[in-house]
Amino acid sequence: MDIKINEYIDHTNLKPDATKMAIEQLCGEALEHNFKAVCVSPYFVKHAFEKLKHSDVKVATVIGFPMGYSCAAAKVEEVKRALNDGAHELDVVVNIQAIKAGDYNYIKNELESICTYTHIKNHIVKVIIEIGLLSQQEIINTCKVCEEVGVDFVKTSTGVIGRGVTTADIILLKKILPAKIKVKASGGIKTLEQVKDLIEAGADRIGASASVSFVNQIEE
Repeated sequence: MDIKINEYIDHTNLKPDATKMAIEQLCGEALEHNFKAVCVSPYFVKHAFEKLKHSDVKVATVIGFPMGYSCAAAKVEEVKRALNDGAHELDVVVNIQAIKAGDYNYIKNELESICTYTHIKNHIVKVIIEIGLLSQQEIINTCKVCEEVGVDFVKTSTGVIGRGVTTADIILLKKILPAKIKVKASGGIKTLEQVKDLIEAGADRIGASASVSFVNQIEE
């Protein structure tokens, strides 16, 4: 497989007990291996930005994490603060309860507000749909809304709720979404073989905490 796996990686630490030292280690590893981004909680965005501002490694953070059911206005305020603190990419948990209620107007209004504000700043929106909790029709409907509002990525899961990502998830999303919307695989990615399979299935980005072990295995 002749690809640079490091260029797909969002090196992630969203543990609730993550320390400043752990985030510094995360950033150091991202710099060493030239990962695409680090993904940290909103609390650590400013610190990660300071560590990475002279590099090509982007800072990503999460919005409405992990349940996604905070109100739209609260999510927009989270977005504003994250961008002000230096985030380049926002992984936004969609309101799954609204999807289950069939309230796609709510989903559209929420994501439209977030995308409008973020894209004015020339930054990236990744919408986490928690694919393991949705029916295929709900996935299709949600992806249609994502297309309408112009999100940059659809992300499979938070990695906190439900099951991990499968190659079938990636194949389905690539089939549903237009080419301009990329797919981020996340949730339960522990091995290099999983990473390779997900990329071969069409994943454009991989969210994982075991990223260093992946590149070390390649080097070995």
